[in-house]
Amino acid sequence: MVSIPSFKGTYEQNTLNLSSTATEITSIWNSKSLPTTPLFGTDGIRGKAGELLNAPLALKIGFWAGQVLRQYSQNPGPVVMGQDSRNSGNMLGMALSAGLTAAGLEVWNLGLCPTPCVAYLTGISETIGGVMISASHNPPEDNGIKFFGSDGTKLSSELQKQIESGIRGTADFPTIHSNWGQYYHRPELVKKYQASLYSPLTPGHFQGMKIVLDLAWGAAVHTAPEVFQTMGAEIITLHDEPDGERINVNCGSTHLHTLQEAVIENKADIGFAFDGDADRVLAVDSQGRSINGDYILYLWGQSLSKAGLLPENIIVTTVMANLGFERAWEKQGGKILRTKVGDQYVYREMQRTGSMLGGEQSGHILCPHYGMTGDGLMTALHLATLVKNSGVSLAELVDQSFQTYPQLLQNVRVEDRDRRVNWQKCEPLVKAIEEAETALADFGRVLVRASGTEPVIRVMVEAINAELADSWTENLVLAVQQHLA
Repeated sequence: MVSIPSFKGTYEQNTLNLSSTATEITSIWNSKSLPTTPLFGTDGIRGKAGELLNAPLALKIGFWAGQVLRQYSQNPGPVVMGQDSRNSGNMLGMALSAGLTAAGLEVWNLGLCPTPCVAYLTGISETIGGVMISASHNPPEDNGIKFFGSDGTKLSSELQKQIESGIRGTADFPTIHSNWGQYYHRPELVKKYQASLYSPLTPGHFQGMKIVLDLAWGAAVHTAPEVFQTMGAEIITLHDEPDGERINVNCGSTHLHTLQEAVIENKADIGFAFDGDADRVLAVDSQGRSINGDYILYLWGQSLSKAGLLPENIIVTTVMANLGFERAWEKQGGKILRTKVGDQYVYREMQRTGSMLGGEQSGHILCPHYGMTGDGLMTALHLATLVKNSGVSLAELVDQSFQTYPQLLQNVRVEDRDRRVNWQKCEPLVKAIEEAETALADFGRVLVRASGTEPVIRVMVEAINAELADSWTENLVLAVQQHLA
């Protein structure tokens, strides 16, 4: 039987004492209870807390992540850990820490912080890796675990598979036995991340700007206001306390209506909405219009291109990017490279091509000039700087950019994980997609995919006019509901 970890020592340092053996840890959870589909999705492991993601599984994840990191990392240092405000975060954090320290690793727990904070501190320190406990934009009852390598980038799919093989009892590498690791509470390190955000900028540069921040009751409630105030902005904050029961609920980057109303009501210059872990951001202009990642990439791309900082004028984005964005960028002599949905795929393509700007329509933006992972705060600061330097409003910059094609995105809930992941085996749905693609030809696009973060099938139709987009979206949603849901 595995004993419950006991915490001793000061607030700054706790020692995790475990009497478990590696054999006991690997037998805590019966592998037959795990889903047959892969645990790791597009952004780590996600699920409803207490069901798929519970303490025994988190303990096992921590142990095997520790084993894999020790096998493949060149750095012998600690694991940097952070979490958003979800109520299940402490439970998962303690279980993960128990597993990691049982594998002989030291844990530095930052506490509440944005995901890019973990990535940044992992990359600049002599660490063995990092881990964030968050389900990003998902509802409060969900949670997730995602790992970073010692360079601060998301752990490769190959190493994720190695971790999963250990969890499932099929690992083909030996476990490493050593002394127990130690656990330290290190919230003061978050200040280093904050300083890195405005170090390339000029403190006070936002004087005269009124900015509304929707913090989604999540990870950025402390960091974002302080950073924008340091930059000199007058700020108005919404949903600005950590609240695990309300994180992302009708707020943040997936629900912009409150921010839009606040920007108009307060006559603000700009508004920014973050998701629960602040690795993405969407903007709202002074007219209350939503400004998504396509517009952010276009405007930041123009700025970088003029400064000679955008090699070959390449922007890397995903299959979700709007055709209007692509064609407008090509008219300027630029090139758009598309990947699968997920910032890890964008990052890999950026690495392969040497690109310096990439991201997703949802607001995950990567710019290696300033960071190696998607960072909502960094993106918001640079977009605000771009607006300030232009001498005109964000609304004017958007009006001068491009017109989007009508694009509809519908989510259809499919609880059965196997049916959802293997949707391409559903012949009636595949046939319906082929019919839509034939009808739209060069005047639109169809994209159907299983979400890697939620139990839904996403149906996206983009067409030259709204009537076509509406019609084919309705047809495809009906096909999913009839044959999968």
